[in-house]
Amino acid sequence: MGKESSTLLGILAGTAIGATLGILFAPDKGSKTRQRIADEALAAKDKVAESTEHLRDKVADTVSSNKATLDEQIESIVSNVSHKTEDVITTLEKKLSELKAKNKKYQKS
Repeated sequence: MGKESSTLLGILAGTAIGATLGILFAPDKGSKTRQRIADEALAAKDKVAESTEHLRDKVADTVSSNKATLDEQIESIVSNVSHKTEDVITTLEKKLSELKAKNKKYQKS
């Protein structure tokens, strides 16, 4: 995403610089040139605001998507650990049963 935002920023900056230079070198009155620069600046500001909003929405969507994926992964891990824990408990119960049987054998003697 960093590459995309850098490219977008470069395009916007190039557009703004190009438009400003074009206006400055156009043969017009100073007041008209200043007005055109102001108009271009407002248009550039609007474009930057729109691009920023688009980028913010995209980041929010990505974060939301990654959060859902992370939640699913955590749920899967917890489920797997629960199954493994159940296996360990079953194994320990069998061993305990075997030890109790051996202990009873020693108590009778």
